[in-house]
Amino acid sequence: MPDIESTNAEREPRSNAWQSALTVLQEAEPPFIPSSAHVMTVVIEFPPGDPGTPPHRHSGPAFGYVLDGEMVFELEGEPARVVRAGEAFWEPGGDVIHYQDGNNRDDVPVRFAVTMLCEPGKPMLSLVDEEELDRRKDRRA
Repeated sequence: MPDIESTNAEREPRSNAWQSALTVLQEAEPPFIPSSAHVMTVVIEFPPGDPGTPPHRHSGPAFGYVLDGEMVFELEGEPARVVRAGEAFWEPGGDVIHYQDGNNRDDVPVRFAVTMLCEPGKPMLSLVDEEELDRRKDRRA
């Protein structure tokens, strides 16, 4: 195995860029984190005008960032909103229904990254059937 030298080895003085390199995109206090959570980071891409994933829920909290385009984001109890490239979003997971994550634009794709803390042994995403949506319609904003 070849020796690898530090890219900073010949720099003097050391850069202070790290002190201003951090930008906080969001802060959240999820109601719970599943014990022994399985963490998964994925990139989702929907073509122009795509409605996205049908109503669903996650077994634990999810934290995301829109890379390109615009996503329509709607959680149970909250009005739908548009999350644009460069903006972050999160959801608590558990019993909360995630109604929309589709592309808000019909001319460009939407791409977003999501880190999910999944409950071990449970799927990271479970679709919600029409019967449950009807029973909980009063919870939708």
